[in-house]
Amino acid sequence: MNAIELNQALQMYVRTETFPVGVSIRKEEAALPSKAKRPVRDLGYPITICQAVGFSRRYGWSIAMNGADLSCPIAQVAFGYEEQPVFYTEGHLACGMYTDSLENGVKSELDVPKFSAEESGYYVSFPLERAEIEPDVVVIYGNAAQVMRLVAGMLYQRGGSIPSTFSSRADCADIAIKPIQTGQPQVIVPCYGDRLFAQTQDHEMAFSFHFRDAAELVEGLVGTQKGGIRYPIPSFLRYQAEFPPTYQKLAGMFGEKN
Repeated sequence: MNAIELNQALQMYVRTETFPVGVSIRKEEAALPSKAKRPVRDLGYPITICQAVGFSRRYGWSIAMNGADLSCPIAQVAFGYEEQPVFYTEGHLACGMYTDSLENGVKSELDVPKFSAEESGYYVSFPLERAEIEPDVVVIYGNAAQVMRLVAGMLYQRGGSIPSTFSSRADCADIAIKPIQTGQPQVIVPCYGDRLFAQTQDHEMAFSFHFRDAAELVEGLVGTQKGGIRYPIPSFLRYQAEFPPTYQKLAGMFGEKN
């Protein structure tokens, strides 16, 4: 299954409001999509990783970026563009905003998935329907019912449940790095930065998975739809409506004529 075929299946079974997005880590500049925008070169300023995904899912743009294009200091560390200075490892970025102490800040930073410098490369995001390259990871934003639909599809041939972790920060690492490193899909609660900088809305969640699982997911979407799990969620309408007393009185008058 290629990226365009996956996109067609997602639009049929999940019907997302924004484009499903492919994410790829590319080592060489020559391997970047020919139409990809480079933030500093083409926009005139660096952006966050979550903005890149936002451009791809809302504008349909392909974005290619490295550390020189990246404005978010946490993502600079997470994606292997910069080493972890002591100021970072001591928990100062989390303390006072996300944690009550440096000690707990250290725990939060240790929990962020990270690429090594060897694993790092150009971060490329693009809408699946215009894919020029094969993604490593696919991320789909939707409402809770759509994410539920994706979870059900992924579990159709697996059973059980999908383990995910939630921290309210650095969801860019959970979306891309964690599936690449673990091979496992992730349910994503978008972080504060994703909402602030990338305009992710209050009702939105996300689901990311390794592209090699694309065919399995689509087979699961097909199977669960046949089993009755579908989106939009059908409403149960087979009941008799009840009306206020004045309506009932009028209905009785109709009956008196018969």
